[in-house]
Amino acid sequence: MPFTIHGLPVSQGIAIGHVHLVSHAMLEVNHYHVASKYLPEEMDRLDEAVATVQGELIGLKAAATAGQSHSEVGAFVDLQLMMLSDPMLVDAARELIEARRCNAEWALVQQMEHVVEQFEQIEDPYLRERKADVVQVVERLVKVLLGHPGHLPPKRRDGLGTIVVAHDLSPADTIGFRDHNIGGFVTDVGGPTSHTAIVARSLRIPAVVGLHHIRQLVEEDELLIIDGTRGVVIVGPDEHIVEEYRLRRTELEVERSKLNRLKDTRATTLDGENVNLLANIEGPKDLNQVKAVNADGVGLYRTEFLFIGRDALPDEEEQYEAYRAVLKSMPGKPVTIRTFDVGADKALNGVGARFEPNPALGLRAIRYSLAEPQMFKTQLRALLRASAHGQLQIMIPMLAHAHEIDQTLTLIEKAKVELRAERVKFDERLAVGGMIEVPAAALALGMFIRRLSFLSIGTNDLIQYTLAIDRSDEAVVHLYDPLHPAVLKLISGTIQAGARFGLPVSVCGEMAGDPVYTLLLLGMGLRNFSMHPGNILEIKQQVLRADVGELAPRVQRILKMDEQSKIREAVLRLAG
Repeated sequence: MPFTIHGLPVSQGIAIGHVHLVSHAMLEVNHYHVASKYLPEEMDRLDEAVATVQGELIGLKAAATAGQSHSEVGAFVDLQLMMLSDPMLVDAARELIEARRCNAEWALVQQMEHVVEQFEQIEDPYLRERKADVVQVVERLVKVLLGHPGHLPPKRRDGLGTIVVAHDLSPADTIGFRDHNIGGFVTDVGGPTSHTAIVARSLRIPAVVGLHHIRQLVEEDELLIIDGTRGVVIVGPDEHIVEEYRLRRTELEVERSKLNRLKDTRATTLDGENVNLLANIEGPKDLNQVKAVNADGVGLYRTEFLFIGRDALPDEEEQYEAYRAVLKSMPGKPVTIRTFDVGADKALNGVGARFEPNPALGLRAIRYSLAEPQMFKTQLRALLRASAHGQLQIMIPMLAHAHEIDQTLTLIEKAKVELRAERVKFDERLAVGGMIEVPAAALALGMFIRRLSFLSIGTNDLIQYTLAIDRSDEAVVHLYDPLHPAVLKLISGTIQAGARFGLPVSVCGEMAGDPVYTLLLLGMGLRNFSMHPGNILEIKQQVLRADVGELAPRVQRILKMDEQSKIREAVLRLAG
């Protein structure tokens, strides 16, 4: 009998195929004593394993570059290569072998557990999920040390693809599976920022994650259907169900091919309202995707990704080059660069590390930058220098107080004074804006509107802080609801306040890239959407079909509702 399991939809599309089970991490290793005279041999074993894994990763990166994989895949492999040379991992394992006279695989696992504990303290969900990189690098090393190389699924002869079912997957796994007709990914763990989610989206492969015990519920070679749009997995479907989903998949493929025709079409509603569709990026590596969909600019450049996998912040010159590369690639289009969204929860070695009892509510984002003025001024100088090469805008994260803006503007002015003295060119009219991510900011907009040139609503954190929910915690993720009436009032109020005072407002959280919410946001008055580049054409299609004059009164009625179930029904009717 077929049965259905519900998980988190993280990569759209439908896949029909046979199960290939991937074994869980081989990290339960024996601990044994190594005699002193054999310690050099144990060190050699570890060094050889490191060299083997480095070779594997370099080969996988070359395969990704030669194929159609997007930048995320190569970036993850680069990160794992960095971890192989991180003294906190391999060098510390060497010290443990010598001090405890133990075997290499046990030393690696012990050190991995220590590093993972540090990652657990990180508040930012994306960076916290990078603990998976540490685990996956160690798993690869342990497999080499134990002589258990991985294996790939066989190619199918019945025309159906392979559905990879795993506890978790590394980016290297996805590249290794690339030439084996992989139709989709299903995992026990993970969320929207997990490896499987990010890589699956970049490769446009359907994926459902967070299914808890899926590996125990399916068998090797069993037939499976994934609906990556709805988060549904159907185990053992009959012929009628398979045929129904084949038709749905064909319809989706036709729709996707039609979307590509919209690349050069201006995003304008039926009643003539122009809408800007901007891209969220993590660095110059994402520019190919941005250009492929002809985005109207960059609405969010997350600069903290410049330091992932490093022991120190990049210096002024390196930052300048990274910002300049993006600006020069987007001539005539705005590029909004967010200052480091770092915190004491993710402080780098030698950058003011301190114990943070509650990182989500502690010294992070602009609070952290202002507490480290030299670090902040280095970034501001790099941004100002880069502003000579395009339409740069600076965006300040997690504002809650007027003095945070005043101090930031003072530091910007000091950086300008220094650059003028050095006769370095920059844009004297550079716009400075702020992110509305906490309820306090959304409820006290006046002090921000008087001081800033634009606002951007970060819906991910705004929802999280409004509802007091950690969106990466599987135990409460079901309570994370963009359509909670309190959340909608804060978003709508911010958009309306911006319109009233002539201040541009954008949304750069996940809501902006979800077609379910496009008409709702348009009806609220939003005209600037910023999202993952892969979502732009689908949102553009929604915009082209919309009539704002007809939407606005319907959305106003929705905003007066206070029952989430009724709001959801009304929004779904709005989306048709």
